[in-house]
Amino acid sequence: MLLLDNDCVARLLTMRDCIDAQARAFAGLVDGASIGRPRFDTYVPTSRDDSYYRFGSVDGATDGILAVRLKSDVMVWPGNGTEQKYCVEPGTYCGLVVLFSTENGAPLAIINDGHLQHMRVGGAAGLGTRLLAREDAHTVGMIGSGGMAETFLEALCCVRDIRRVRVFSRREANRQRFAREMADRLHIDVEAVASAELAVCGADIVATCTDSLSPVLDAAWLEPGMHVVALTPREFDASVARRFDVAIAQGRERLPLAESERFSQRVSGSPNAFIGGTGDERRRLPVSRGERVDTSDWPIYTDVIAGRAPGRTNRAQITFYYTVGNWGVQFAAVGGHVYREAVRQGVGVPLPREWFVQSIRN
Repeated sequence: MLLLDNDCVARLLTMRDCIDAQARAFAGLVDGASIGRPRFDTYVPTSRDDSYYRFGSVDGATDGILAVRLKSDVMVWPGNGTEQKYCVEPGTYCGLVVLFSTENGAPLAIINDGHLQHMRVGGAAGLGTRLLAREDAHTVGMIGSGGMAETFLEALCCVRDIRRVRVFSRREANRQRFAREMADRLHIDVEAVASAELAVCGADIVATCTDSLSPVLDAAWLEPGMHVVALTPREFDASVARRFDVAIAQGRERLPLAESERFSQRVSGSPNAFIGGTGDERRRLPVSRGERVDTSDWPIYTDVIAGRAPGRTNRAQITFYYTVGNWGVQFAAVGGHVYREAVRQGVGVPLPREWFVQSIRN
């Protein structure tokens, strides 16, 4: 049993390996070699009137490993159109990925999810871009400048010959920092611009990576031949979705459960939500803004790789990859790669297995 922190994950996981591990795992979904459970969130009111506690879990299995990802957050909506979260106090977070062997049930590892999560999500953007973007895509319009934007861009550079990036985010200091640091890291031209429209104009690939609760893309900005990839469904609305000639979802996360269906339409960002609290307390929760996008009939990634649905078929199409779904399979694939590398390289803190395996039948 190993304990692996974020520094260990950063040492062991490259973006190319992250993308390739996910591609192999998703291919296993076609014949049942991989399987995953959708994400479920449980909301409980806190004693404050501007926040809710949220526990989230998702699991999936591939290549001999099952991963369970657990998150414990206090969610806060500060009134500026964004969502914030913390554990214990602002600036600290609790997310764990626990790995088990599907051969004998043994617990294998506990992994801090911070760096793994950023890489997983960035890798998903790269996977969808490799599937749908034009081969000669060289320019990126980026909306957002946080940690997810960094791994998004790193992944895009892994799958296409990216030469120029224009980035916009609400705070000028953040977008200037992003431009400077990513230009140094990736050795490409990265320019901070003053508006989202300037970032998107003329781009081959458009990527949105924000914590906004309302759409950040305008349908009028989209141009023939673009490929679009988004971090969350809140970043685009139905007017944007209607411009997509090809829209592929990563998987299915939303289930038609009566309780979840009734409340998840109110809770922005949660595909399947179970909510405690009184009616007044529930009104703290954010309502999804803009016209809701129905993705239920979109093909998914495995439909394309199995030949059941087309991807991009001509240069002029506007394509979109929806990085939602099959999260549990991603954690099993990427977490499994990290665990195997840790064992091979002797990295991590060993924990006694007897702490986790008992003699009393449960």
